[in-house]
Amino acid sequence: MSKLGKIRVLALGLIRDDGRIFVSEGYDSLKKETYYRALGGGVDFGETSEAALKREFQEEIQADLTNINYVGCIESIFTFNGKQGHEIIQLYECDFVDSKFYQLESLIFSEFSESKNHQHKALWVDIADFKSGKLRLVPEAFFAYL
Repeated sequence: MSKLGKIRVLALGLIRDDGRIFVSEGYDSLKKETYYRALGGGVDFGETSEAALKREFQEEIQADLTNINYVGCIESIFTFNGKQGHEIIQLYECDFVDSKFYQLESLIFSEFSESKNHQHKALWVDIADFKSGKLRLVPEAFFAYL
């Protein structure tokens, strides 16, 4: 019998500003590849995905969100650092309440998981850089919402 992983339910926020989106930068050390993903995180048991989205933005970058609209669900099966992952993503379009976030070039934030502290970088990236293939946006199904 094979060891089964868990399906993670995530709430991610698609935040646009002209021709750019706000994303988190990640790195797969086995593939030696940098990738980008919308910010957000896991939905806790008994929590709505919209509440999780608001909580994650507060925890990660101390940002409040407004104009939150559900846009769709993405299922993503992938390999990261040699391990298979499976996510169900509840995707929301939203905006920052505080306009200072639109002025930032990038910011570093900490995320705590399994008693580990991970440093991440969030930044604005031109959508054209993803569409041209210059930078990698994950999951690929995300392109349907750009």
